[in-house]
Amino acid sequence: MRTMIADLDPSRAGSVLLRGWIRRIRETKSTTFIMLSDCSGTIQVVAEPSMTRSLALRADSAVAVTGRPRREERAPGGLEVDCDVLEVLGAAQETLPFTSVSRLEQISPELAINYRPLALRTERGGAIFRVEAALAEEFRAAMRRRRFTEIFTPKIVASATEGGSNLFEIRYFDRAAYLAQSPQFYKEHGVAGLERVFETGHVYRAEPHASSRHLCEYYSLDLEMGFIDGLRDMIELEREALSEMFANLHKRFGESLKSFDTYFPSLERAPVWEFGECLDRLRRAQGREDLTDDLDPLAERQLSEMAAQEKGVAAVFVIGFPMSSRPFYTHPACDGVHAAGFDLLLRGLEVTTGGQRLHRRAELEAALRARAIDPAKFETHLRMFDLGMPPHGGLAIGLERLTCQVLGLKNIREATMYPRDLNRLEP
Repeated sequence: MRTMIADLDPSRAGSVLLRGWIRRIRETKSTTFIMLSDCSGTIQVVAEPSMTRSLALRADSAVAVTGRPRREERAPGGLEVDCDVLEVLGAAQETLPFTSVSRLEQISPELAINYRPLALRTERGGAIFRVEAALAEEFRAAMRRRRFTEIFTPKIVASATEGGSNLFEIRYFDRAAYLAQSPQFYKEHGVAGLERVFETGHVYRAEPHASSRHLCEYYSLDLEMGFIDGLRDMIELEREALSEMFANLHKRFGESLKSFDTYFPSLERAPVWEFGECLDRLRRAQGREDLTDDLDPLAERQLSEMAAQEKGVAAVFVIGFPMSSRPFYTHPACDGVHAAGFDLLLRGLEVTTGGQRLHRRAELEAALRARAIDPAKFETHLRMFDLGMPPHGGLAIGLERLTCQVLGLKNIREATMYPRDLNRLEP
């Protein structure tokens, strides 16, 4: 039976079977030293040169090692395995574009994507995707602790969720269908039955961007909550949940992420600034006169820097955007002009969009008509609001963006296994 490297116990007699990839090979006249890695860790294997020479071993080959573990203070980790049998399970090519001991930050992003399995074996590549997985795991755990139920909704839909033209159209037997831009409608249906729901899954935006922050397919952490009093309930929920998630990640990974520019802040001090206040701040501090109904990437960075200087945390909740820049289902603020919605900017990047939703059918129909949309096109959604829909709100977090911001990555493609954007459809 196979033993994982992290589970090796030299106090137990007998041999063990290890399987993994060769990271490095160093050969002397009397000994071959092999650094072997699996998903749990790395260990040094010691073998007779006569055994290894006949196998023509190369770095990054997949191998099986049968041997006896023992303590060796001079070895990395204080353990070593004396090899009795070594089998090559899958040989690596003699020439690779890079190896598992390469510095991933020195490799072009395009090359790393084209050879993603090899990039994942590097310390940096493996760490990025383990942290990303842990963020999704911590999000699910935070939701369950707050009595949210996980739901699983369709990604093939009959019409747009967010409106607009950024839809991927597909053939669905004899008619057109679309890839879902968001699980928003289904989350609201979930609220009508379960009160508190969340989902993690892919969403699709046919936006012709090729920037360092945009993807056409990304992974979204979504939640929706019923019986809220207003927008602040959603902000406080995210403030608590993200602070909790970041604290847990710091405990789990803090020591192993020293090579990253990590940021796991508490959001307790993150300010809540009105959109109009943000424009005033940018005007006074930066001379910005060009913004009217939304924030651009530069403004997001500038506002995060202001929050860091004033509050000690590079994060800010921006509320009160113009209604025209928000989806039709957004509830208006008390003034009836601005939206009861928010964006969370973290380290200069929007990672969350959320807010309070309209929960009365007549108001939703009026909002659709105001945008020259026939409510009849949304009848299967609107009829759910005849069933006793409570006041509710929700939010969506882009997982890849969140991963970038907590690890200090410069490009969202570093945190995307196989990006789908304007130019890339493979691997």
